[in-house]
Amino acid sequence: MSSVVEPQVECSPTAAGYAISDEAAGLITTALKALAEPLRLRFLSYIAATPGGEACVCDLAELTNVSQPTVSHHLKVLKNAGILTSERRGTWVWYRIIPELHPAITTLLDAFAPATASAALPAATTKLSDVDGGLTHAAESLRRAFPALSEDLVLRTVRESYTALARNATVTSHLTTLTERFARQRLTDISRSDKTVPQVLFVCVANAGRSQLAAALVNHYAQGRVIARSAGSRPARDIHPNVRILLDELDAADSAEAFPKPLTDDAVRAADVVVTMGCGDVCPVIPGVRYEDWAVGDPALASEIGAKAIRDDIATRVRALVNELTPNLLLKKTGENS
Repeated sequence: MSSVVEPQVECSPTAAGYAISDEAAGLITTALKALAEPLRLRFLSYIAATPGGEACVCDLAELTNVSQPTVSHHLKVLKNAGILTSERRGTWVWYRIIPELHPAITTLLDAFAPATASAALPAATTKLSDVDGGLTHAAESLRRAFPALSEDLVLRTVRESYTALARNATVTSHLTTLTERFARQRLTDISRSDKTVPQVLFVCVANAGRSQLAAALVNHYAQGRVIARSAGSRPARDIHPNVRILLDELDAADSAEAFPKPLTDDAVRAADVVVTMGCGDVCPVIPGVRYEDWAVGDPALASEIGAKAIRDDIATRVRALVNELTPNLLLKKTGENS
């Protein structure tokens, strides 16, 4: 009885090129070890969430039941790991995240941490029985609403919108409804020709906090005189509960903006102003579009009081922007003299 000899597979001599270097792995491991402590991660989230992006020992001591020396010890570990920098002002030392690491820390806190926390939740059991039929019906409805656009473009936009939203969906029972709302927004942006009403796009990482709140505040103050959009570079599965409460206070929780949406080129092209909020250089640069970056805290990472303070900070910026785009609108509304 003859046996079959399996062919020998040579190991790829370039396999090592796919991995990071030993030096880079060592540096990353040092940082991760420093972060692998619940109290330090909470301190880091607090610093990232504050409007000024900094905190002193006294602030962080109030956050927990540990002593100031214990707080100082943990901050020193984060500083020695190259994550924080410090500055003495009078009797207090203030800590900030090193600017070069801010995008990575934002990703950790805004995307990785929520995804990790939700990984233990049971998978959604509600399934859409006829996805294709639902999308076709949505496309037919939108085709009637946008007669100037081709049938293929409308259907493609609907299917792309469904795919983008489904990546993070936990429950799919209402996904076709959200898809139609998202696709309608995209088609509106694609077909936008009237530039008499300014349009602003707010972009953050998860589209579950800052950008949602900013768009809702524009709608609240501008009363239709400015179009507000929001999106995320890595959208979350749902709006953060802290932010949902603030949206409820603005009567914005049921608006078309009130679910996380991915960033699209259509939204950027349609915008007159793009405001980034902690998402780095993820927006495509479109000629003629004005870009701003607002360094504001993340209400999704803050306490209830902190979230309201961040809301007030964003509201101040929104009022200034709306006043600039629609001169005297807010002054007329409040009865102030120019």
